[in-house]
Amino acid sequence: MLTTRRHLLGLALASALTACSTTPPPASAPAPATPNAPPLVVLVVIDGLPMRQVTGYRDQLAPDGFARFLDHGRWFSDAHYGHGHTVTAAGHSVMLSGAYPQRSGIISNEWRDPATGAQVYNTGDTAYQYIDSPTAPLSGTSPRNLKVETLGDVLRTRSPASKVIGISGKDRGAILPAGHKGTAYMYMTETGRFASSTYYMPSHPQWVTDFNAAKPADSFFKKTWAPLLPESAYARSVPDGQTWQVASGNGNTLPAVIGDKMDGPGPRFYGNLLASPFGDELTLAFARAAITNEKLGQRGVTDILSVSLSSHDYINHAFGPESRLSHDHLLHLDRHLQAFFQHLDRTVGAGNYVLALTADHGFTDTPEWAATQGRDAGRFNTAPSLAVVNAALSARFGVDRLARDFSASGLLLNEALANEKGLKFAEVQAAARDELLKLPGVAAVFTREQLLGSDTATPYLDAMRKSFDPTRAAQLQIVLKRHWIFSYRPGGSTHGSPHDYDTHVPLLFWGPSRVGQGEMKQRVEVADLAPTLAAIAGLPAPAQAQGRDLKLKP
Repeated sequence: MLTTRRHLLGLALASALTACSTTPPPASAPAPATPNAPPLVVLVVIDGLPMRQVTGYRDQLAPDGFARFLDHGRWFSDAHYGHGHTVTAAGHSVMLSGAYPQRSGIISNEWRDPATGAQVYNTGDTAYQYIDSPTAPLSGTSPRNLKVETLGDVLRTRSPASKVIGISGKDRGAILPAGHKGTAYMYMTETGRFASSTYYMPSHPQWVTDFNAAKPADSFFKKTWAPLLPESAYARSVPDGQTWQVASGNGNTLPAVIGDKMDGPGPRFYGNLLASPFGDELTLAFARAAITNEKLGQRGVTDILSVSLSSHDYINHAFGPESRLSHDHLLHLDRHLQAFFQHLDRTVGAGNYVLALTADHGFTDTPEWAATQGRDAGRFNTAPSLAVVNAALSARFGVDRLARDFSASGLLLNEALANEKGLKFAEVQAAARDELLKLPGVAAVFTREQLLGSDTATPYLDAMRKSFDPTRAAQLQIVLKRHWIFSYRPGGSTHGSPHDYDTHVPLLFWGPSRVGQGEMKQRVEVADLAPTLAAIAGLPAPAQAQGRDLKLKP
């Protein structure tokens, strides 16, 4: 599979519980323009958080972080993504649009153009650059590739004075929820600053310039991530230092010093920072600055703030969701959320905003760990698999490289080459499908014709259909067996399948008098989030939404 520059960051460990001190404006806020609509809608996204971690560590949570939702809000214990290729960009595109990748076009983090084979990044747009930061190839700078509107687009069409702001450690985590009419700010691993792009504005507002000038990322240099609880509290998770846990960055054991053996802050340190609790803390500090300086929820109209916290995803990629490192990070994250929610109470007023929390995907246990538990688990390496398929196709058809590459969740065939050589493409596609099914770890392979059909009985087909945009996706879509992962390295774990451990995520709501309380056990989908928040805000759902209003109003 293709990999983005952000997935190639050095991974490190760190911890922090320090807070960003700001002087909040008065807690009272004027009534929003739409009667009964909340002045502020806040979406918190925890990148790479499976629901099983929230409930599995519930007894160790702080009283007002995740527990705010579980004890005092409305939460869905069986919420899933309906699409099959469960990756960061796809998940973030669904949340506030309600549209699956088959409509939104955001089929993956990156893919290859079916006509040319060129790499495409989900939020890449060479017409725009980051402000005051370097813009590398395939950087995410605009929502141009997003084919649908978001809830923020609906809001700003009807209320141009409303503000829609997306903030994240990843460009796609900021840009896709912000939609076409919002503003996105993302963390720059080269500089340790937050930046927007010229798609949104020619230059930053003064508060962003001031925030970056203070170099808050540098304050975490040489700080230590130590376990939050006594050693006995981690008996339910896998100890540090396992051979399958990636040891790059600052290693794979706690306690660990971020920036250890470095002379000073620089690109490697800033990248490592994102893979620690410090990354969440820094992102939330920027979010607090946005609330204060943009006066979100305090201006007589409804605003939307989306904050996507990226650190848990990097940690789970390196060490697996079963690890003590992931367990402890979740507990640090929980305390950071508690501080953020209490800041919202003081700044906007507890009755003046609605909170929603979800994740962009779940996570697979590390295959090596799963194997110790008696599961059939493994790694599907794309490079040798491509060679095997091409060799078989060449032997049968006498043409080399009929398969271009793996792209997103599929194998991209060179249809133009097949036609040029006088081959029947249907026969090439069928032969490639047969070869893929012979490879270890492959559960199912679907052809373009199946994906464009109406069969809903075949396992996995409907989920993969929801991930399939025929103008962008590979002709053959692949589903690996349970506990198998696409992998380009020997350690760590990932996600991206239609299996429940990758689709099952939190869907939590809080808002006095607006969302009610209690656990809801029926199966729902994250595509329901946008229509539900739209109803709470007194807005129509985004035009291409495929979810439904969950009718949370008490």
